[in-house]
Amino acid sequence: MKRSSALVTGPDGRPDVWLGVNFWSRVGGPLMWRRYDPDVVRAELLVMREHGVPLTRSFCYWPDFMPEEDRLDEVVLARFDHFLDLHRELGMRTIPTFLVGHMSGQNWDPPWRRGRDVFGDESFVARQRWYVRELSARWKDHPAVAGWLLGNEIPLYADERSRGVGTLDADVVTAWADALIGEVRAAGARQPVSVGDGAWGVEVTGLDNGFRVRDLAPLVDFHGPHVYRMEDDPLRLHLAAAWVCELLDVGGRPVVLEEFGVTSDYTSDENAAHYYRQVLHNSLLAGATGWIAWNNTDFDDLADQEPYSHHPFELHFGLTTARGEPKPQLLELREFAEVLRRTDFAGLRRPDAEVALVVPSYLEKRYPFTTPEDATSVFEHGRQAYAAAREADLPVGVAREVDGVPDDCALYLLPSAKQLLAPTWRELLRRASEGAVVYASYFHGAHKVQRGSWWPDLDGMFGVAKRSRYGLVEPVVEDELRLRVVTGFGGLAVGEELVFAVGGNEHSRAFLPVDPVEAEVLAVDGRGRPALLRRRVGAGAMVLCAYPLEHMASATPSVNPEDTWRLYAALAAEAGVVPEVSVDDPGVLVSVLEHEDGRRFAWLVSQRGEPVSARVLGAGLRSFGDVVELGPYGVVVAEVER
Repeated sequence: MKRSSALVTGPDGRPDVWLGVNFWSRVGGPLMWRRYDPDVVRAELLVMREHGVPLTRSFCYWPDFMPEEDRLDEVVLARFDHFLDLHRELGMRTIPTFLVGHMSGQNWDPPWRRGRDVFGDESFVARQRWYVRELSARWKDHPAVAGWLLGNEIPLYADERSRGVGTLDADVVTAWADALIGEVRAAGARQPVSVGDGAWGVEVTGLDNGFRVRDLAPLVDFHGPHVYRMEDDPLRLHLAAAWVCELLDVGGRPVVLEEFGVTSDYTSDENAAHYYRQVLHNSLLAGATGWIAWNNTDFDDLADQEPYSHHPFELHFGLTTARGEPKPQLLELREFAEVLRRTDFAGLRRPDAEVALVVPSYLEKRYPFTTPEDATSVFEHGRQAYAAAREADLPVGVAREVDGVPDDCALYLLPSAKQLLAPTWRELLRRASEGAVVYASYFHGAHKVQRGSWWPDLDGMFGVAKRSRYGLVEPVVEDELRLRVVTGFGGLAVGEELVFAVGGNEHSRAFLPVDPVEAEVLAVDGRGRPALLRRRVGAGAMVLCAYPLEHMASATPSVNPEDTWRLYAALAAEAGVVPEVSVDDPGVLVSVLEHEDGRRFAWLVSQRGEPVSARVLGAGLRSFGDVVELGPYGVVVAEVER
């Protein structure tokens, strides 16, 4: 299956790689346009450029740019003119953001809004259209403008739920975006444009905020996720942005990681650098082709100014101190820029995936009489399965059920999948009969509404007789699940054990009791009960796991790496999938990208907090022997030997 590596395209039709920073001057923050200091701004831009960061995302603070309903502030506009000229002078570019709006934990209205609905009030939308058209027309021909964004996290600015009105209407939101993007184009601006909403829509989170990625994809030129997740597992944290980028392979649009970062008030400098390194490289391997960090500077001198007075951790997200000194995060961006240069990143692409991680349509579709947990569990289980597949160094792609099951993969993973559509099961059975391996792990659900498998003809598909009881669960009482291999497969020998932490609540901490009928038992649990079974179907196989391995892991803190990666590696071997480059340590993730000139580059991304020596398996790496040394959470990028 194809995996997106699309690049943003400039007005000249040439692909563009964006590596940048969200920019507020340390003199003023959101109020910088009132206190504009050209010398300070120039110095701030210069330190970014000197560290390989030639792009900024800039913000038109709405109350200052448009102080009256029918008037723009010419002094503020002239200061932004100068800001653009500074970019041109320094060989830099910027992405202006129009409706700001929301920023760093606070909302600011233009004084003339008078409580009007952001999306639905015709008069207020008309004023926004005029504002966007005027700014676009003024700056459309400036060579420093790289692109445009309608707003900054406008779901937070315009969230109707906070006003007790209800959820945002997707049709109204999409019409609003269409109208404003239309004004950008009507003004003659040809740079790429997107919404700036954070890409928090239902297709990614399972929660519908009205900004639907599928509806917006035909309108925008790139998706722009904002990712600041709090996690309980280091690997899930390091892959959080990557998983979001994978889920945004929608509509063929490039993915630009529009916001990510870390406040120094939450972490040490060393760990902040590790976080940046992990997010940058893992998101690249997940299809991101642009990165804009949050943000350029600390704001120590603004502690008495909102929003920093009440959200003081927002003072220290900077890549530099408030004195302009580089922090370790900025040095990581400089190193990342060098990797992009050395590999000629614009010419790289992700090879086609042989392994499909199937994302049930219940993540984004609202079927009748289902619960929110049915959607959010899809996100959690998919991400944990993605982590295990990455630990096994598998070429994995995300296959959304909504878009149909791809027909060119050797292995299909259905991790703790309670719900799939009946036609999808029929299609997966067909794929197995044609030679693929289809793996599914059983999941009761995390709530008691229609608790149980929604799989049609589970017995027939997997060659078993289920022994479950209606309305009841078969609880897993052990704190550790041990599966013993009784039929060797995929390199796992008879007698080997796979060990898993047990997690979940009273509904989900459960297994499916089955007896084999046409299936052969591959592994049994600690009580000798069938736990992993294979039914051969035509040229392929249907493999059932009676335990929700991915769910249990997703509910367990600090669990990775855990043995699901070994199971996935064995299933891949059975399916004939062999990673081009791999290592002997699941704590070092390996992925390969291919260049249009035929070269191939392997990324080795360590999840170990201490130095590690990883033995290379498969193809060799140029300039390395059989062993690669990596520092704590280190990254090595090497050309693959032909």
